[in-house]
Amino acid sequence: MRGRALSRPTGPAAPLRDPPVGDPRFMTRRAAWLVVLHLLVPGSAQVLAGSRRVGRFALGLWLLGWAALVAAAVLWFALPQLLLSLPTNAIGLTAIQLLLVALVVGWILLTIDTVRLLRLVRIAPTGRAVLGGLLAIALVVGVGGAGWGAWAAGVARSTLGGTFANARFDLPADGRYNILLLGGDAGKGRSGLRPDSISVVSLNALTGDMVTFGLPRDTDPVPFAEGSPMRQLYPDGYGAHGRCNVDVCQLNSIYTEAQLKEQQRYPDAVKNHSSAGIEATREAVEGALGITIQYYLLVDMTAFEPLVDAMGGVTVTVKERLPVGGHIVDGRLTGVKVWIEKGRRHLDGNKALWFARSRYGSALGDYDRMARQRQLEEAMLHQMNPLTLLTRFDRLAKAGSNAVQTDLPQGLLGVIAGAAVKSRSQTVQNVEFVKPRYVPTKPDYTVIRRVVQDALR
Repeated sequence: MRGRALSRPTGPAAPLRDPPVGDPRFMTRRAAWLVVLHLLVPGSAQVLAGSRRVGRFALGLWLLGWAALVAAAVLWFALPQLLLSLPTNAIGLTAIQLLLVALVVGWILLTIDTVRLLRLVRIAPTGRAVLGGLLAIALVVGVGGAGWGAWAAGVARSTLGGTFANARFDLPADGRYNILLLGGDAGKGRSGLRPDSISVVSLNALTGDMVTFGLPRDTDPVPFAEGSPMRQLYPDGYGAHGRCNVDVCQLNSIYTEAQLKEQQRYPDAVKNHSSAGIEATREAVEGALGITIQYYLLVDMTAFEPLVDAMGGVTVTVKERLPVGGHIVDGRLTGVKVWIEKGRRHLDGNKALWFARSRYGSALGDYDRMARQRQLEEAMLHQMNPLTLLTRFDRLAKAGSNAVQTDLPQGLLGVIAGAAVKSRSQTVQNVEFVKPRYVPTKPDYTVIRRVVQDALR
C-alpha cells in the first residue's frame, strides 16, 4: 500500500494523468484541455497525461520548428538569397519533402495517442462529438497541408530539373548578374523561333538593385563582343554596309542566321544548354552594351499563353485600343474581329499574348510594344500571390517549364531569386534605347555604353 501511494502522481498535473474516471463532467473538461494543448503545443498533452518521453520529443521538435521559422523570417528580410537557396535546388526540395512526410506521420501518431488519452467513453456524449470532431478536422488539415507541401516539393523538383541546368557557375561581374531576356516568337511562315523582344536584366547579387536595358529588334548595325566567333565574320558589326546572310540585317536576325547557317561556330552550345542562335545574340548584346552577360532566359511566346491562363489571367492598364490578330493589306489593318479596349482590363492568355506582341495601333510601333511587354512582366510578377501558387501550382509549374529555356544553374537560383525579392522594394531603372532619344538604325555605341555604365553606377 505504501509503495502504491508513493507512486501516485502529485501536483497540478495529477488530475490529468490519474483523473476520477467516474466523473463525466470532470473528464469532459480534462479532455477539452488536452485537445487544446494538443492543437496549440503538440506534445504537451503527452507530457501532462501520457508518455513524458514522447511528449518531450514532440515538444522539442515543435520548439525547433518555431526557432526555424523565426530564423527564416530574419533571413527573409536580411539575406533572402540564403533562405531561397533551400527550395530552389533538388537536394533542398528532397529534404523538405522528407521532412513533410515525417511531419505527416508524426502528426497522425500524436493525434491517435491524444485520442487514447482523452478516454472518450468516459466523457459526456456532446463533448465526445465536439472534441472528436475537432481532432478529426485538425488531423485532416494537418495531414492535407503537409501532404500538399510534400507533393508541391516533388513537382517543383521535377520542374527545376527539366528547366534549369546543372551547369557552370559564373561569378557576378562587378557584383552584378546580367541576364539576357529573349521573347521568342515562332509564328507561321518563320524558320524556327525568332527573338522579337531583347533585353538585359542587371541584378546586384547582394543588394537586389535592378536595372533593365531594352534594345529594339531592328537595331542595325550591331558589333559583336571581343572573342565572338561571329566577329570574325562581321568585324565591322552585323549589318554594317548591308552585310548579313539572311533577308533582313538587324539585331534579331542574328539568332536566325547563327541558328540556321553558323552552327559549326558554336560546337559546345547544346552541351551548355544553349544554342548557336542564343550565343550569337548574347555576344551581340554584350558588344552593344559593353557588359558581360552570364546567363540567358528565353520565353517562347507561343507557350506564354498557357502560363497566363494557369495564373488565372493578368490585369493591366491598356493605354491604346489594340487588335487581336489581323494583318496589313495595302497599308490598312484588316481581319480583326476582337479588340483589346482601353482602360483597366483583366486579360486571359490569348489577349495577354496579343497585348505583348501587337505592333499595330501605335505611332511608335515596336517601341510601344517593348513598353507593353515590360508592363506585362511587372504585372505578372506583382499578381503572383500565395493563393495563386497554392491553388494553381501544378498548372503553373507545367506551363512555366514549357515556356522557359535557360542556362541558369539550379544552384544559383536562390541567389537570383533572393536578389529579385529585394529588388521589389526598390525602384527599378528601365533604360530603353528607342526613339526619339536613340535611333536604332544609326546607333551611337559610345553613348549607349556610357549610359549603361552610368545606370549601373
